[in-house]
Amino acid sequence: MKTTIALTAVAALAAKVSAACWSQSLGYPCCSSPNAEVYYTDNDGKWSVENNDWCGIPVKEECWAKKLGYSCCTSTSRVEYTDNDGKWGIENGNWCGIVDGGVPTPGPTPDPYGGGDPVPGSQFDHNGKNPFAGHEFYLNPYYLDEVDGAIAQMSDSSLIAKAEKMKTYSNAIWLDTIKNMQTWLETNLKGALAQQESTGSTVLTVFVVYDLPGRDCHALASNGELLANDSDWARYKSEYIDVIEEKLKYYKSQPVVLIVEPDSLANLVTNLDSTPACRDSEKYYLDGHAYLIQKFGVLKHVAMYLDIGHAFWLGWDDNREKAAKVYSKVISSGSPGQVRGFTDNVANYTPWEDPTLSRGPDTEWNPCPDEKRYLEAMHKDFKSAGIKSVYFVCDTSRNGKKVDRKHPGEWCNQTGVGVGARPQASPISSMDYLDAFYWIKPLGESDGTSDTSAARYDGYCGHDTAMKPAPEAGQWFQKHFEQGIKNANPPL
Repeated sequence: MKTTIALTAVAALAAKVSAACWSQSLGYPCCSSPNAEVYYTDNDGKWSVENNDWCGIPVKEECWAKKLGYSCCTSTSRVEYTDNDGKWGIENGNWCGIVDGGVPTPGPTPDPYGGGDPVPGSQFDHNGKNPFAGHEFYLNPYYLDEVDGAIAQMSDSSLIAKAEKMKTYSNAIWLDTIKNMQTWLETNLKGALAQQESTGSTVLTVFVVYDLPGRDCHALASNGELLANDSDWARYKSEYIDVIEEKLKYYKSQPVVLIVEPDSLANLVTNLDSTPACRDSEKYYLDGHAYLIQKFGVLKHVAMYLDIGHAFWLGWDDNREKAAKVYSKVISSGSPGQVRGFTDNVANYTPWEDPTLSRGPDTEWNPCPDEKRYLEAMHKDFKSAGIKSVYFVCDTSRNGKKVDRKHPGEWCNQTGVGVGARPQASPISSMDYLDAFYWIKPLGESDGTSDTSAARYDGYCGHDTAMKPAPEAGQWFQKHFEQGIKNANPPL
């Protein structure tokens, strides 16, 4: 403490309490500001001096963002985004809530590659070739952090070794809210460009575009932030798609793949009659795809894949026939934009090959009881429907082992999960239309909560073969991750 303001204990005990805070119970007043200069710290808290008396420095307001699943900002007060909840900053690549009277804004984050922000070079062009071939795959830094957090909870050395190997494989970066898009899109484009300039090799980044109004209309666990109405449709265009387009246009010298709006068009094939929410969303799904194809489909360095569900969603003959018509119409509506192809099994568990299954009562007479047979049939059907570019990317992040599900339509946090084939371009020589196996849904991120009282609880997450207790969709699920790496096929 400073000698010029030293106080006797007797004088301090005589001080009157001027405000309610932790020091009040000790007979001292509150300081007027949580940012008061700290003169002394003990087990009770931090102390300052006002009006020649000791005062307890009040604890800063608890972060309002915690109830929304975010933390407080601790090193910045720079406002990046404002909504009805409050002001938001960014720390370590994550959103954080800014508390009034918060901390000062730090200087720029050091560039790990040196030399400041990388500057895009000449235009990259996929030029009709397999977008996954001939590139390094960018590693998702957010997922690396998640796996590091998982490793910190492990004690089994063999399991830790498997988890460490997971950090060497690429997976997709999900732009599943406007906030997350603002956080992750440019950050990772910039990171991939820096890596590209550092190594001299092209670096491919894969993003999932996933924020349609009325998203995931047939499920509750993964409903989105935008509702199926005109005002949110306008937000989807101006605050989401247009911003993505702007950033992609700038970062033009590197290859990019977009996985487009999982589950949306497949829902239009099968669930319009049975689900009112899907009927309400139909217009926005169709218009949304037309809009984004027109925007992204003309960018030479960007390749797009539309989602086609999985074998036990659209595998039946009548569903595939209807799907061919829906997808052909959607692609035409986005002209002059072009679509490279389609992605299957996103966030699902259907094996690539399952020789134990055939068309019969066990599969409800599905002629396509695994993803390989599904894509073979879809390739023929889509070509027959006049779709010119029919290539596929199969999500193999969680289909290495046949899971315990009793019905092949089960999709939520299935027990018996195992990591599947590693990300690779052109994995099957006899299927030249299969561009890649790739990990689109990151293993370890939950499909949905098992809490029956939660607003986003979906009954599928309470079924017998859904692992419990499970957190909300997208949150880390340690037990599911550990089982997935133990059951990896091929082994890690």
